[in-house]
Order: sequence, then structure tokens, then C-alpha cells
Amino acid sequence: MVFVSLPFLLLFFPLCMFFYFLAGDIKSKNIVLLVFSLIFYAWGEPVHILLLLFMAFADWVFALLIERISRLKKLLLVLACVVNLGLIGIFKYGTFALTNINSIFGFPENVPQIALPIGISFFTFQLLSYVIDVYRGDVRAQKKFYIVLLYASLFHQCIAGPIVRYKDVEERLLARKPSIYDINKGINRFCIGLAKKAVLANTCGKLFEQLVAADSVVNTSEAVAFVASKSAVSLWLGMLLFSLQIYLDFSAYSDMAIGMGRMIGIYYKENFDYPYMSKSVSEFWRRWHISLGSFFRDYVYIPLGGNRKGELRTYFNLFVVWGLTGLWHGASWNYVLWGLYFFVFIAFEKAFLGKKLKKLKVIPNLYLLLVVYFGWVLFKFENTGVMAAVLKGMFCLNGNSFASFEASTLFKNNCFFIIAAVIASLPVIKILGAITEKLSLKSKAVCAVSTAVTAAAPAALIFVSLISIVGNSYNPFLYFQF
Repeated sequence: MVFVSLPFLLLFFPLCMFFYFLAGDIKSKNIVLLVFSLIFYAWGEPVHILLLLFMAFADWVFALLIERISRLKKLLLVLACVVNLGLIGIFKYGTFALTNINSIFGFPENVPQIALPIGISFFTFQLLSYVIDVYRGDVRAQKKFYIVLLYASLFHQCIAGPIVRYKDVEERLLARKPSIYDINKGINRFCIGLAKKAVLANTCGKLFEQLVAADSVVNTSEAVAFVASKSAVSLWLGMLLFSLQIYLDFSAYSDMAIGMGRMIGIYYKENFDYPYMSKSVSEFWRRWHISLGSFFRDYVYIPLGGNRKGELRTYFNLFVVWGLTGLWHGASWNYVLWGLYFFVFIAFEKAFLGKKLKKLKVIPNLYLLLVVYFGWVLFKFENTGVMAAVLKGMFCLNGNSFASFEASTLFKNNCFFIIAAVIASLPVIKILGAITEKLSLKSKAVCAVSTAVTAAAPAALIFVSLISIVGNSYNPFLYFQF
């Protein structure tokens, strides 16, 4: 089940909230959340819920033992890492690893296709961070298993993030009472995320598929030839649409998770902070998927030594982090290439480029947008032949035309929508909201209009989103590969 679906919006979530607020004490409310979270996760793949249960139980036990048997806590932490990373290695990277071994050595003869448990990267990292934080003494081990299971499986963020640390939500899991203000803010945030995904992200994706539908061609050589025939404008416009889609899609799921948490008094940290406004690659990654970046910083980069062991070791640590960041996004070499691509620019910025960018005004943002833009080409196309054809075609190196009737028609018919998607990717609405709030303090008329719009906006966004979901068969779940 996904958030942007009729079963979730019209049945699952309303029922969950009904029984949640009907429940009396916090224990009953948590049990309601746990039951609904397990149903949510088991909706599409009931077998894999056993993996989630096992990992949550194992890490609950590891954390308790680490706290109680201090002399063995390092060994227990190693075992916890082996269990968690071993399981994600098997389920997420097993087929990928065996395929590469087969291509080099010719065995195994038949590579098994291991089904990927949805959200495994998210709940694995959450559970691992919990055990590590107990080991470090940053948080006490939770004695009640169902609390740890709730933390790992909570449907708000179990399959699409953000990656939540136990120490950030521990108090709210054990005691919370949302105010009317919290509920209102949560509803507004959820509705904004829903509209971003259902109306904007899905439409951007659909338009991208119309221009660069390489995934619809099964044969690799045919896919390369298909993409190579596309005009340069089609490819540039298509990748612009994908750049908008991936931000709007990813940030929308975080918006919805943050909103649902706020409705019940759980505060999740922000996960996206208008990354396309950045002026360097380093800044971009402080704004994009913040919870993932902070995880790798705190649990990989700093333990490796960070920047404390000399310049050469610092670059090696960054290399490891960005290789792992790429691999986290999917079991394919293009994701590793994508991660290392960003490592190169971050290394350049750390060495000399960063100081020069700080002295300039407009150029840094243009530089960042171009770097990220071409990075999305590496991210999108798992087949290197198709990827190369796209990159060459963008500069008419495939013998392809510069422009085409297809691209110009699509742009003319959707130019206002594209402008709206660009605006949604920038802090325009946020800035206008801040200005309106200030004016509301000075003018009763502005205050009245602002209040009316704020009250009507959630209903309007839900209505538009439902129409989009009903009338649009294109509704991809991009987080599936994670």
C-alpha cells in the first residue's frame, strides 16, 4: 500500500485515525498504530513482514544485552551489524552480486531472483542507528519489544522515510498529546505532500515518459536506438521533467510522513530543504534527503575518522561514504557511479572550488543545477548504453536533430504546468506565506482572507488529488528500489 492510493486515503488512514483517537491511554494508541502499521506493510507482501519482525526483535535483544553486559558490548554491536547488514545484503544486493559473479566467472549457472522487501533500507538503517546509539550511551535500551517494533514499522515513514532515529522520537512514542494546532498543521502538511505527489510529481513523470520512454522498450539495443533518435530538446526537456519529478515525489512522501506524525504529536525532522536553491554540491546534500546524509555522516564518515586523520584519509572517507550512498539507492552500477560522481565534485569543492564559489553570486547556483541535472541522467538509466545515448543525444552526437515537433508541442501544451512545478520546487510559497503572516498582523482584511484560504486549502488539495488519482493510471512508487 502507498499513501497516494484510494484504499489508503479513503479506507486505511481514516480507520486508523478513528480507532487511534477512540483509544484511551497512550499504550492503547500505540497498539492501534502498531496493528495498522503491520497491516500497511503486509498489504502488498505479507511474507516479508516476518523479516521486519525478526530484525526488530533481534535488534531489541541486541540493545538490551549491550546495555546489560558492558564487557561484551563491542562484540554484540558487531553481531548486530552483521545481522542487519547481512540481511539487507542478501535481500537487496544478493541478485546483483551473483549476477556480477556470473558475468565474470560463469557461476552460478542460474542466478536466483531475490524479491526486494519494500522499505528494507529505511527500517534497517533505523534499527541499526538504534543499536549503535544504545552502544554509545546516547539512548537507553527500550525494555518493551512492541515499542521498538512500532518505531521500526510505523507506516508514516517505514517504506519511504525519512530515516528516523529512536532518540529523536523516544519521548513522543511513550507520551504525547497533540494540540489542535498540531493536528491542523499536520493535516495541512499531509495535503500539501499529497498534492505534490498526485498532481505535480506524477504529471512530471508522465510527461517525461512521453518524451524519453526508454523503459518501455524491452530489448537493450532497441532502447538505445530509440533514445538515440530523440531530439536534443526532447532529452533536455525530459531530464528537466525528471529532475522536477524526483524532487517533488521524494519530498512529497516526507511531507506526508511529517504531516501524519504531527497529527498524533510525533515530530519528524525535515528531510528536504529546497535543495535546488543550493550554491554548491556540498550544500545540496545538506538540503537533499537530510536524514540519509546525517546517517552516513554520523555512522560512517565520523567513525572512519572524518577529517581528523589528514587530507588523504579525509578524501578516502568521503569516497567510501559516497560509494555507499550511491549503492544505498539501488543494486545497480549506475547508482554507484552516481554516488562517486558527486564525490568528485565534493572533493573538488573541498580542495579549491568551494572557496571560489563563495565569492560569486549567480554562477554557483547555475553550476549546482548543471551538476545535479547531469547526475540525474546517471541515476535514472540503469543501462549504461541507454545512459550514454541520452548524454550524447543532448549534444546532438547521435546524429539526432536539435528540436522536434514532439518536444515543442509538449512544451507549449504544458508550459504553465512546468512553471508551476518549478515554483513548487522553490521556496516561493513559503516566502509568500511568511509575508502574508506579517501582513495579517497589521491588517484585519488580510488576516481574514489568509484564514479563509488556509481553512479551505486542505479540502481543495485533497479534492484535486483524488481527481488526479482516479483519472491517472500513472502513479509510480519510486521508493520501491530502496
